[in-house]
Amino acid sequence: MANMTQTLTTDGFKQKIFDYTKGGEWSFKGDRPVIIDFYATWCGPCKRLAPVLDELAQEYDGKVDIFKVDTDQEQELAGLFEIRSVPSILFIPKNGAPQMAAGALPKDVFYSAIKDVLGCEK
Repeated sequence: MANMTQTLTTDGFKQKIFDYTKGGEWSFKGDRPVIIDFYATWCGPCKRLAPVLDELAQEYDGKVDIFKVDTDQEQELAGLFEIRSVPSILFIPKNGAPQMAAGALPKDVFYSAIKDVLGCEK
């Protein structure tokens, strides 16, 4: 399977998404909408969600970037978004504010969010 979800570190987030260390308003750096899965390796629902995100990464290849953030490894980033439970999903449109959703969402909810929040069609 090509173009699976990509792992994102705190440094990668600052480079590709938004450098929060510089202060100021939210300013998205990317050229495509993004979905970020905040997960933990020990989390059962996170493991069940992983193949769904891999499928979405293939279906929306070139239209939406899908990243994973290990909350145990990237505690600073998890803290920035006040992640209290995993999985937590962050939807980042090209323009406008990001939106967070909690839990292992069903695939049809992702389709709706990609269309409504990210403004992206298949």
